Amino acid sequence: MIHRHSGLVFAEHTLAVPLVHGDPDGPRIEIFAREVREADPAAEGRPFLLFLQGGPGHRAPRELPVWLRRAARDYRVVLLDQRGTGRSTPLTRQTLAGIGDPAAHLARFRADAIVADAELLRRHLTGDRPWSVLGQSFGGFCAVTYLSFAPEGLREVVITGGLPGLTATADDVYRAAYPRVLAQNERYFARYPEDEAIARRVVDALREQDARLPGGDRLTPHRFQALGIGLGSAARFDQLHHLLEEAFAGPELSEVFLRRVDAVVSFAEDPLYAVLHEAIYGQGAATGWAAQRVRAEFGAFDLDRGGPVRFTGEMIYPWHFTEDPALAPLADAADRIAGKADWPALYDPARLAANEVPVAAAIYHDDMYVDRDMSLATAAAIGNLRPWVTNEYAHDGLGREERVLDRLLTMVRE
Repeated sequence: MIHRHSGLVFAEHTLAVPLVHGDPDGPRIEIFAREVREADPAAEGRPFLLFLQGGPGHRAPRELPVWLRRAARDYRVVLLDQRGTGRSTPLTRQTLAGIGDPAAHLARFRADAIVADAELLRRHLTGDRPWSVLGQSFGGFCAVTYLSFAPEGLREVVITGGLPGLTATADDVYRAAYPRVLAQNERYFARYPEDEAIARRVVDALREQDARLPGGDRLTPHRFQALGIGLGSAARFDQLHHLLEEAFAGPELSEVFLRRVDAVVSFAEDPLYAVLHEAIYGQGAATGWAAQRVRAEFGAFDLDRGGPVRFTGEMIYPWHFTEDPALAPLADAADRIAGKADWPALYDPARLAANEVPVAAAIYHDDMYVDRDMSLATAAAIGNLRPWVTNEYAHDGLGREERVLDRLLTMVRE
């Protein structure tokens, strides 16, 4: 299927791939990708650029972000719905209902499988010519996995806010993350000091009222606390304030507030994000609900201590799977995934050290989601990588200004 609008041509591609890449004769799933190129006929001869979306568990963008316009000037851009998302045999409570062992099935949807899918798609589209890759956030993690296990498929790699700790455990990740989230809280409340009192009032109201979200599920204090997930994004940093300023209708929480909160805290659109969020750090050991365990080391997040409310960030807890109706049917599978200890390695340090594929990576100095120090260590461990450390942008810098991708493309080509 081909569509044309906004000066661009959109071509749709689907491809059947093995669920388990080590078993090519076993069950198959479908992956979907949308190719975007300029309407100029000359664009048909341009090289391919695969975009790997952040996540895990998020589909490729459907809008036209600023970086896409810039990329389309040089490439035919391939927007891949990573397996289990969007139109790529999506995984939800509905589609998983007929699967006998959901945990074993879900374990097949990490970065190593995404890269193997991408390799099959590359051969399908290019006739086995190498292509370029742009990885944002978790997409950058996937790009490092790509460099580890299939560098022959890569012409060049650009990464934004997505250099993982090569040997970091989930505990390491969250022990580094909680202080960064607290720092963003302090920045937020310095901008909106009046919101401290409102946040405490909301928590108190939620303890006294049976506040229901539009789907009928209850808004609890710790679900409210999870609204801090957007504090690391320039585009969403102020969203929390605009929620809080309309929180009450008299003594009760307002309907407007509850509807807007639901759009943030519900995982109905991306359950895979919640189920696999800690599993993306699993290499040879169980993650064991690391965010929950490590949180106990940071008393500032304890809502029962009577201090000011501090919002959590990109953390997934066991209670998500009892309180969110979209996740409740996946509770057992999520618990089994948290206890899975035999995760294969996602990165090959020796191969990365010997890497010859040109790589440029933006490291955001104050990134709330991906640790700067781990990213710097990984940048030093990957051969032929040029880092750009900047405090000009938050984690979503790629989508803010065309200059971000433009600079990185210049770097990787040099």
